[in-house]
Amino acid sequence: MSVFERRLIRETSFGLTGKLWRIPWLYVLLLCTLAGVGYVALYSAAGGSSEPYAAKHILRFAFGLGLMLSIALVDIRFIARLSWLAYAGGVLLLVLVLHMGHVGKGAQRWIEIGGMQWQPSELMKIALVMALASWFHKASWERMGNPLFLIPPAIALAVPVVLILKEPNLGTAVITAVVGGTVFLGAGLRWWKVGLGVAGVAAAAPIAYNHLHDYQRARITTFLNPENDPLGAGYNIIQSKIALGSGGMWGKGYLQGTQGHLNFLPEKQTDFIFTMIAEEFGLVGGVAVLVLLGLIILGGMAMALRCRHQYGRLVALGISMNFFMYVFVNIAMVMGAIPVGGVPLPLVSHGGSAMITVMAGFGLLLSVHVHRDVEFGEGRDEV
Repeated sequence: MSVFERRLIRETSFGLTGKLWRIPWLYVLLLCTLAGVGYVALYSAAGGSSEPYAAKHILRFAFGLGLMLSIALVDIRFIARLSWLAYAGGVLLLVLVLHMGHVGKGAQRWIEIGGMQWQPSELMKIALVMALASWFHKASWERMGNPLFLIPPAIALAVPVVLILKEPNLGTAVITAVVGGTVFLGAGLRWWKVGLGVAGVAAAAPIAYNHLHDYQRARITTFLNPENDPLGAGYNIIQSKIALGSGGMWGKGYLQGTQGHLNFLPEKQTDFIFTMIAEEFGLVGGVAVLVLLGLIILGGMAMALRCRHQYGRLVALGISMNFFMYVFVNIAMVMGAIPVGGVPLPLVSHGGSAMITVMAGFGLLLSVHVHRDVEFGEGRDEV
């Protein structure tokens, strides 16, 4: 890199005006559009009223938007130095939630901070991505092939997964493991090792099934045959499929969805928000939302590819995968492709802590893009 290029990078990256210019505002617009879709859907979920869901949704998004842009302006190298501190804080919160957390729907997953209930497992996913990216920053291909080098990050991944399983929260634990595994892959983990891990998980699945909680086994049984208990465990997914199918090509019309407005559709403001959208706007509306979600995911992956430093690439990859897993699990769940797991559709479903943590993650993603050309200090190994 020439002296002129280094000077240009310093001038454009480190000044406030330069950072504002480097923010991908089209990407921010996509996020605002998705939040707007959420407002429209939540307005309908409340029967044509901004209370109690839509008004809170837009206020939370406004706060999250300010938080996201603030994080985007913070030097990514400063953020990198906080990675393991954030990880330690996340683990501490997970431990605290097991001892003094709020119990809801049979699980102990929330803790009250600042008058708001937070789900530490959501914060942990972001902190885990930061910590793993910090460990793998500038790790060489040879180092990635050394099993001893992989033991500390493997333990760092296993600790939050086990703690989340103990809440119990199987869905989030699986998502956390997939997000962490994606960072491993992005750092250069050999594919044959991934194959061994997948084979090990598959072999242990029957044993793990016997150790699941009763309600978790019931979800799997219901997923395989929801018609066995149409008025009980299978009710949610059956009503979701009815609503999806009844929307047809163009939908029943805004505020005209019968399954949602006659209260047949459960949790229509959270887990099953996409079902309500598809009922009112049909296949065309559902596909439009999926395209919007896809553009956001692809945009995050593109930022990962454009970043010059490994830490930023891995953070952007992990954040994008976390968002993808939110979307995949929620959409697959409401279609009956996977067991119901209580995962919201990000920036669309009603919920405070999920909104703030997702926006904080996008703030990290934008910081990676804004500071994509900065030079980090020496790492463990040069690539």
